[in-house]
Amino acid sequence: MEFDRTKITFAFQGILVLVAVGMVLKFTQPVVLPLIIAWLLSYLIGPAVNFMTQRKIPTTLAVFVILIILLGIFYLSGTFLYSPFSAFVAAYPKYHSRLTELITTVTSRWNLEFDPLAGINWGQNIGRFLVTFSQSIFGFVSKLVLVIIFLFFILLGKPYFRYKILKSFSAQNADQISQITFSITAQIRRYLSLQFLISFVTGVLVWFVLLLIGVDFAVTWGALAFFLNFIPTVGSILASIPPILLALVQFYPSFWPGVVTLIVLVTIQLGMGNGIAPKVMGDQLNLSPVVVLLSLLFFGWLWGIVGALLSVPIAAAIKIVCENIETLHPISVMMGSGKIYRREFLKSNKSN
Repeated sequence: MEFDRTKITFAFQGILVLVAVGMVLKFTQPVVLPLIIAWLLSYLIGPAVNFMTQRKIPTTLAVFVILIILLGIFYLSGTFLYSPFSAFVAAYPKYHSRLTELITTVTSRWNLEFDPLAGINWGQNIGRFLVTFSQSIFGFVSKLVLVIIFLFFILLGKPYFRYKILKSFSAQNADQISQITFSITAQIRRYLSLQFLISFVTGVLVWFVLLLIGVDFAVTWGALAFFLNFIPTVGSILASIPPILLALVQFYPSFWPGVVTLIVLVTIQLGMGNGIAPKVMGDQLNLSPVVVLLSLLFFGWLWGIVGALLSVPIAAAIKIVCENIETLHPISVMMGSGKIYRREFLKSNKSN
């Protein structure tokens, strides 16, 4: 009985710690969120700094050059996306009126006694979404300076981290810690790099097919698909709805362009999400759908849209850390999808 009480006490203490950590993260969002973004970015651009330092370039100069290039990429991307997005916001009233006309035509053609969409204020809801999305982008850009500052100091300390471990611990413990740290770093970098590549390819494909169909603001929808692709399942759905609706409204009274847009976008999302991504990413980083949902809800509640975008990379990073620390390995197993373990179980049964 005493053992059971200890376990129950430990479980409740864990819940209290999680609640306390959540509240701290909620109230410290202005500082913690840029730090998390900088930490994740350091895994993507850290190899470039290492490449330059290995060629006798001073670390400070290497970090400074890399950050200048990163700021240039951000500036060019923002300039490239600002024009079509502002044009869409300016043209929104025209599309809203045509959408209302389309809904009225459909309900009258099908002789509906009631309008199932009557309770939905499309203008208010979509307008609120545009305002919220714009504010989120503006908030992200306004925090960019803090992200760059954090990233600068993180990158400055990366080349010396291994030597600090060697100095702090015995040779055996330092070697073990170095191996665990290297494994965690390599796996997180691999995951983020592949996820970025898959999201980029998805965004380019969406932009290209919408451009061929003739849907307005194809660049904007491609960029939206790129960002939201970091959110599995939910992100692809959210990224597909606006261009499909726009195609229906833009080419009205013809419905075929909207149908073609629907088929093409679903094909791209299913092909990338269920076909290419699992083959490229492998089973090692697969997360349980429950973990993905809880992570999405938790970090979305904490940090809004930016938190939702970061939810899966953060969950994957936590899983990788737990996987490489023996005492936390059961947590990593429970966070996984379980597909690889089922195959191992079935394979062992067949061999027996």
